[in-house]
Amino acid sequence: MTTPPPPFRERLVWDAAKGEILDETRRYMLIRPEALMGVFRNLPESMRGPALEALGASIFEQGSDSARAYRRHGGEGPALAQVVAATAPQLGWGIWRFELDLAARPDAMALEVRNSPFAAGFGPSPIPVCHAIVGMARAVATLIFDRPASVIETQCAATGAPFCRFEARPL
Repeated sequence: MTTPPPPFRERLVWDAAKGEILDETRRYMLIRPEALMGVFRNLPESMRGPALEALGASIFEQGSDSARAYRRHGGEGPALAQVVAATAPQLGWGIWRFELDLAARPDAMALEVRNSPFAAGFGPSPIPVCHAIVGMARAVATLIFDRPASVIETQCAATGAPFCRFEARPL
């Protein structure tokens, strides 16, 4: 097994002269969840779903690079899930807990997220809004299952649930 990565905040390079924050080659920025999710909340309802899905697709694309970097440090399967779960709160993405037992259920992974910034930033909603987490969970599941995966949000704090829950399956 490889060495676990140092905590996320210790890996960051804050370059004020360039106005950037980097983790290796991956650039980050700070933005309030209310500002980001306000974009979606302020869209006409007919545009909201496709825009949230586009956010999830973008996070999948970019999050796959991050997940591969975490895999280099944390290993495969449950070890990768643990590294991602340990990193999520350092990014402000809430508290993540994966349910993963590849021996018993090689075709299923679940994720529970408490204090999702996306649900909190959006506010009350009749539909789940944590598409960014769907995208990142899909990136992780694709690596864990070693093939494309689908992820759905089965409950969302924005709809009144006590926490957000996601289920992943290989395609």
